[in-house]
Amino acid sequence: MSLFLHLQSISDLFRFFRLEQAVRHPLVAVIDFSKVSEDITDKTLLSCDFYSLICKSYNRNNVKYGHKIVDFQDGSLICMAPNQVLELENDFEPDAVITGWGVFFHPDLIRATSLFEKMKDYSFFAYEVGEALHLSDKENQILKDCVSKIEAELKENIDDHSQNIIVSQIELLLNYCTRFYSRQFITRKNSNNAVVMQIERILSSYFQDSSEKRLPTVKDLAEQVFLSSGYLSDLLKKETGKNTQDHIHFYLIEEAKNLLLSTDKSVGEIAYALGFEYPQYFNKLFKQKTGKTPIEFRSLN
Repeated sequence: MSLFLHLQSISDLFRFFRLEQAVRHPLVAVIDFSKVSEDITDKTLLSCDFYSLICKSYNRNNVKYGHKIVDFQDGSLICMAPNQVLELENDFEPDAVITGWGVFFHPDLIRATSLFEKMKDYSFFAYEVGEALHLSDKENQILKDCVSKIEAELKENIDDHSQNIIVSQIELLLNYCTRFYSRQFITRKNSNNAVVMQIERILSSYFQDSSEKRLPTVKDLAEQVFLSSGYLSDLLKKETGKNTQDHIHFYLIEEAKNLLLSTDKSVGEIAYALGFEYPQYFNKLFKQKTGKTPIEFRSLN
């Protein structure tokens, strides 16, 4: 039977890891995993009200995220947004050597800062575990240096400058994660190209199937290639310059052009055939992408 735990505060986090030290800041914490004890049952589902960046290593895998096992042996980093679920399983050896670090910060820490608005740009918080960031030794050390600076500031007495300094270091840490993910997309270019080709085949087949009446979504495509929506969009953007929604629109507009020029169907009939519930939405998208309304396009060709 699974146990579900939801951690609402940094104090809850310290209790979960059985840390005896006092909480230095109510909204942010750095955890040294070599000094903690995880009180977990055979299977524990864990979620938090804060952002989590976790880099661990030990000789057995015991963490699942998105129903997949995390392999921390190679220096993998997972990033979780508030309310995402981490599945813990107690299947590692009693003498396992656990190392690594974790940075945890509540949205309230950054709510009145420019970083709060930037968080949506850090799309890796929505990735699945199979899309974890695999760090080189050099990259791992760079992130450790950022974490050490956050930890050092937490050991100082809180003053008027504390929040700005801590938030700046967190933003630097996240920016390095973005850089290292870009590197990972490059090193996985061959597998990424295979995904691009698969997406193109799926969309081409979809719009050739006249029986389909529902527009494909980003989630539909991501599920078919076994990736998260965020990771797929970032992968496609890196490889082609267009995200997943752009790809859907490209194939949609190309098929609309074919139907406008090769059939006598009305614009409304074409819109319904392409999966639009309301023709005016089709008209708006077509003009946005081509600069012409469907009727103008048909009359000029």
